[in-house]
This record gives sequence, C-alpha cells and structure tokens, in this order.
Amino acid sequence: MINKIKVLIVDDSSLIRKLLGEILSTDRGIEVVGTAQDPFAAREKIKKLKPDVITLDVEMPRMDGITFLKNLMRLHPIPVIMISSLTEKGADITLEALESGAVDFVSKPKLDLAHSLPDYTYEIISKVKAAANANVHAFTQSASSIGEVTAKNSADVILEKNNRSTKRHFKTTDTIIALGASTGGTEAIKEVLMKMPADAPGMVISQHIPAAFSTPFAKRMNSCSAMTVYEAHDGQQILPGHVYIAPGSHHLLIERDGARFICRLNDGPVVNRHRPSVDVMFRSVAQNVGHNAIGVILTGMGDDGAAGMKELHEAGAATIAQDEKTSVVWGMPGEAVKLGGVDSVLPLNSVSAKIITLTKKSNN
Repeated sequence: MINKIKVLIVDDSSLIRKLLGEILSTDRGIEVVGTAQDPFAAREKIKKLKPDVITLDVEMPRMDGITFLKNLMRLHPIPVIMISSLTEKGADITLEALESGAVDFVSKPKLDLAHSLPDYTYEIISKVKAAANANVHAFTQSASSIGEVTAKNSADVILEKNNRSTKRHFKTTDTIIALGASTGGTEAIKEVLMKMPADAPGMVISQHIPAAFSTPFAKRMNSCSAMTVYEAHDGQQILPGHVYIAPGSHHLLIERDGARFICRLNDGPVVNRHRPSVDVMFRSVAQNVGHNAIGVILTGMGDDGAAGMKELHEAGAATIAQDEKTSVVWGMPGEAVKLGGVDSVLPLNSVSAKIITLTKKSNN
C-alpha cells in the first residue's frame, strides 16, 4: 500500500474547491483529505488532518492568502502551492507569496477547462508531488513556475547541437554568466543577485515562469540588485553590470555579433515542457560563448538545463550547481550533477562568491 500525499484545498470558491479536488483525485498517489473556504477554517483542518501539501488561493475573505501563508510558515511550515490569477496584480501577489515561503504556484483553473484539462492536470499533480518532497525549511530560511505541458521536446527543436569544439573561441569578449532555475528559483535568483557587484559580467537568466510574471519579476530583481535587471528584448546587447531575464513566453538564446553578445528571443516549441527552456539557453551559450561562460543551475523540478550544463562543461565553461540541502527541489541541479557537467556543487549562499571568484580569474 502506497503512502498517499495528503492535500488540503483552501479556496473561497466552492466550484474551484470541487474542480481542484476532482483533478487531484485522479492520481492514485494523492488523497484530498479536506477543503476549507477560508484561512480560519483551514487552521483547524491543518491541526486535525495534518496535510502534506496545501493549495492556497491568493485572494480570500476574512484573511488574505499572503497573511495566512506568513503565519503558517512561521508557526508550522508546510509545502504550499499558491493558486494564482495570471494578471499583473496576481503576479505581484504571487511573487510576494514565493518570497514568504510558498513552494510553487499554478494558475487558477478555468471552469471551461475541457480543451486544456490534460495539461492542467499534469501540471498541478506534478507540482503537488514535487512540493510534498520539497525542502521547505531551506526555502523559508534562505521561493516558480508554470511550464507549458506538451510533448517533451529537446533543445534540438530550437537549436541543433553543434559538435565542433567551442573551446576554440578566442578570449576577445566579456565573460557571460548563464543561470537557470525553476521551482524555488525566484528567491534563489534573488539571493544570488543581491550579492553580485554592480560591475559584474553580463548575466542571462532563464527561470520557468509564465508570460504575465516575467516583467514584474524582473522589476523586483532590479530593485534588490546592484546590477541593472531587465526583461530581455530581442537584439539587446549584453553588457557588464546588466542582467537579462527571459520573457515567460520566449526562449532566450545568446548570439555572437562580432565582439559583442546579443539576446535573441524565440517563440518556438516548448522544450522539456517549458518556454523559456534552460537547455536552449545553455546550448546557445555553449556554442557562442564557450569557455568565456560561467554556467549556474539552481533549484528546480525536472531536468531542464542538465543536458545544457554538460554542453557548457564540454565547451570549457566553468559550471556551478546549487546543492541538495539548500535547494527547494534538487531536480535540475541533481540531474546536472548526475550527467557529469558540474564543476562545483555549492550551498546557495556560496554561489555568488564562487561566480565572483571565477570572473576575477577570467580577467587575469
């Protein structure tokens, strides 16, 4: 007999509670042990039912989801998945929830889900299962992502693998830092950026995030970093002291234009069920930047970026992975380590220092 993941659904809408319950109950490994219409009812049910995972609506009467989440994380940390509306307001609130300790989020289900029910079902079930094994304490002490769910394409559908040696790149251009993340990545990225100096090499980031969220996320990162942080635009030159975050609707690729590097956006098929895909970005960096690059892979569910990290390693780039203890989910970095593409496995609070050390070596 398998130990089922016990889920408590907290939402003020009876229709949403019913729909989420029906979706989650289709998986034999999940048991919906209860529902609650507001945080006050949820508190009692948490004590009684001891759920492994909570799905929590952002906006509810009597007490909003953020206030409840902060209290919960302080007193009784439990993996929480936020149910969010894909609006600018919803993005800001959800990013605040991730800062406050939520493991992940999914969009609020539409009542006319028929055409997209399989994708939504896969997404929420996979995220509940990942949350059940998440390292919530690492997350709250140091939080995200809606990936498109279709066929699991490789990076080949966007950029064919180039087998010629990229170690032949002459060191005539700036170092580029390429960073990828997923579940827990919004807060992990924040910690890295907060410690980077204003004159650090240009950085490109692919975080699994929906289109409505990437602009608010870039603005949040800009407000807490000495570097200047943008949502990337097609054709934008990559400059030292600047960070370029992939839009939630596009893959971010790096191209070489003479002695410059520029951003290229691609709205092609999803890769590893995501757009942006870390594998796509890492491959483009391996092919166009080579040993001038530093690759970093942080917390995240799944294996996107693992193969690309190995390609970076083979191209002569320095590569860093976040360790298991400080990762919310050690999926992506763990798979990169398994493939043998990682030079250094470090706790999150040591990643920035390592990047800085590597950039100083490359400039000597």
